[in-house]
Amino acid sequence: MATLALARFGPGLLWDSQQAVASWAAVAANLVVGIGWIVAFARFLRALDELQRKFLQDALEITLGVGVVGGFAYVVADAAGLVPYDVNIALFPVLLGVVYSIAFVVGKIRYR
Repeated sequence: MATLALARFGPGLLWDSQQAVASWAAVAANLVVGIGWIVAFARFLRALDELQRKFLQDALEITLGVGVVGGFAYVVADAAGLVPYDVNIALFPVLLGVVYSIAFVVGKIRYR
């Protein structure tokens, strides 16, 4: 979150927005930290037992499906002029987080 905030708000608050080198460095730092997060999560998944891995993978499958289907549905509806207002893109990860949490809890309950 810190590197994302730095990449997003740094050009206006910490350095002049015309300094492209600093902005690109912040974006690169965010990408490096993101790749590290992906590697750490993959290691975490491999360390789980089979049932816990199943809960997480099922929840991730549902979240990916909702993200792809919902995201494309919104893009198509917006392009057709069916969406009367702009939706803040920050709501998309929040939606995915809620879907993931619900899917994970439902999976745990289902396998009890």
